[in-house]
Amino acid sequence: MNIYILASGSKGNATIVENNGHLILIDMGVSLSYLVDEMARYDLNVESIEAILLTHEHSDHIKGLRYLRNTPIFCTEETCPKGEINPLIPYQKTKIAGMEIRPISTSHDASNPVGYIIKDGKEKLVYVTDTGMIPNRSLRYMKNANYYVFESNHNQKMLHKTNRPALLKLRILSDMGHLCNEDAAMYLSMLVGDKTTDIVLAHISEEANTPELALKTLTKFFKKSHISLEKIHVQCAKQYESIFVRH
Repeated sequence: MNIYILASGSKGNATIVENNGHLILIDMGVSLSYLVDEMARYDLNVESIEAILLTHEHSDHIKGLRYLRNTPIFCTEETCPKGEINPLIPYQKTKIAGMEIRPISTSHDASNPVGYIIKDGKEKLVYVTDTGMIPNRSLRYMKNANYYVFESNHNQKMLHKTNRPALLKLRILSDMGHLCNEDAAMYLSMLVGDKTTDIVLAHISEEANTPELALKTLTKFFKKSHISLEKIHVQCAKQYESIFVRH
């Protein structure tokens, strides 16, 4: 399994998951030109995308959908109620582009948001962003994955110091908002196992966080929890600079 995180953040999100030449796009919150250019870096072609998985309906995750009208869209019915979609039900697995896809519920101020557990027969990816907490039922499916693409959105002190409206800050901090660095580290410490090789901290706020802070928080929490990162590669996704994950 190859994972290409092309964009991650409040301005736009797009991730390609590849398995044996089959391509799935998770979210389409970028322009077509950006998608084409970033995929070309890895010798990937937009026309090879077999399916689009949507996590939720916020614009930074769906605003580029109009550019890929002929590509099948998979999401919960509430995410795209007026569109032509293939409906997904949280926790019910299905086969898409040769991969097993299981949507899992997240907790965000959207209609019926989900993350994804993706398996290719050998490896397992957990993809979870845009959530204020993780429902217990979802946690059961998330343990001991090979790869985690996981939200570590903000540093709480930095968030409070921003010029954002008070209501927006409360929304971000709520259980229907976004995971802070500490909560992301706490969840990941519960989830990683002997199969885990890669963690990507995603959807990092440009105003209320830094990659360095997110990494420092995770490292500190894992050390306190006596969890070794010696065999786990940890990196941060960026807003408009793609990264590649392959074991």
